[in-house]
Amino acid sequence: MSSSNLAFLAALALLVFWAVGAYNRLVRLKNIIANAFGQIDVQLKRRYDLIPNLVEAAKKYLQHEQATLEAVISARNQARSASDTVRSRPGKAEAVLALAAAEQTLDSSLGRLFALAEAYPDLKADQTIRELSEELTSTENKVGFARQAYNDAALDYNNAQGQFPSVLVARVFGFAPSPMLRATESAAVRQAVRIQM
Repeated sequence: MSSSNLAFLAALALLVFWAVGAYNRLVRLKNIIANAFGQIDVQLKRRYDLIPNLVEAAKKYLQHEQATLEAVISARNQARSASDTVRSRPGKAEAVLALAAAEQTLDSSLGRLFALAEAYPDLKADQTIRELSEELTSTENKVGFARQAYNDAALDYNNAQGQFPSVLVARVFGFAPSPMLRATESAAVRQAVRIQM
């Protein structure tokens, strides 16, 4: 074998080792994103389980506000369904964006419920409502921390798959950018309402 053939084989071997390393790094980073979403999912499930209890406790005070209570439950069911979809495909941008939209709707309906609580002193003073509200606030704080970890993982992955020459491996094997999760405006507004309760 000539020295040029050996040089060519050595260069080819280096290229293959580099491509395998780049591919494995992208897979590892994608798995970190899935794990980070798993942490969000645990908190979202807890949140989704608390909401029916909150609605049930509020029913005795808000019987004439049935539409608001039903809107909260409907939004919760949509958000839970969107969360289930993301759980099965955490790297799919459409699924993450659908979850963000469903969470926005849920936040909005919960915001209306908590605004109503302000108007009803008996509801506001109810111990069960206060406890559920505190648990919901605590859970939402945990979601916020988990969201930050997810976004950090997504940023690392997006940087890795977008940098040259790794972008070549990403394109060949279909690694798409991962969407970031954003906090909703109504979550901050609802947080302020709860602080006043």
